[in-house]
Amino acid sequence: MGQHLLPGNPPVAITLRRSARARRISLRVSGLDGLVTLTVPPGVSEAEALGFAHARAEWLRGHLAALPVPVRVRPGAVLPIEGEERRIEPCAGRRVVLGDGVARVPGPDDVLARRLEAWLRVRARDRLAAASDRYAGALGRRFSRITLRDTRSRWGSCSSSGALSFCWRLILAPPEVLDYVAAHEVAHLAEMNHSPDFWALVARLCPGYKARRVWLRREGAGLHRYRFD
Repeated sequence: MGQHLLPGNPPVAITLRRSARARRISLRVSGLDGLVTLTVPPGVSEAEALGFAHARAEWLRGHLAALPVPVRVRPGAVLPIEGEERRIEPCAGRRVVLGDGVARVPGPDDVLARRLEAWLRVRARDRLAAASDRYAGALGRRFSRITLRDTRSRWGSCSSSGALSFCWRLILAPPEVLDYVAAHEVAHLAEMNHSPDFWALVARLCPGYKARRVWLRREGAGLHRYRFD
């Protein structure tokens, strides 16, 4: 791998990655964090690969310009919690309180973002555990544990041992979207695939799941633009 800079206004950082399995040069822009990866197959020189990127500079900048603008979590910022836009306000006390269109977070400004993130993670775990318990009961199956991470490549997963894992940022999405992801992963306890039988099971557990899946595909990347660091 190597880091390169595509000149222009603005310059664009590109990560060059060689892959023995690649059959052609490809350029990818991550919809989550804007990282640009140039994948190069064996036998292709670095100069040829960078020339490929230069020829597509206009396309590349267009995609980068269309990405969601990052939002740093701090007093006055607005972010969704369970699908509802809320303005962050500092407050006295010891716990986060949700009001009408606001999220009141105690503590000094330098710890506000971390405190809100910790609170959101707990809330996400509660909601996902409840939904997973409900769907597992309906299915007559058991899962071994639930883990929350800040995953970017997927919203949830189910291992062969029955361990469920979810992205905690689902708590920012509407509740029905979080509910669908829980149903999706619990369905894998019975069907460890994405066959027609699997999707029929998801439909039985979560009627109307298709609209929720479409929302996640259309809006999900935007949930990663909120920065809590």
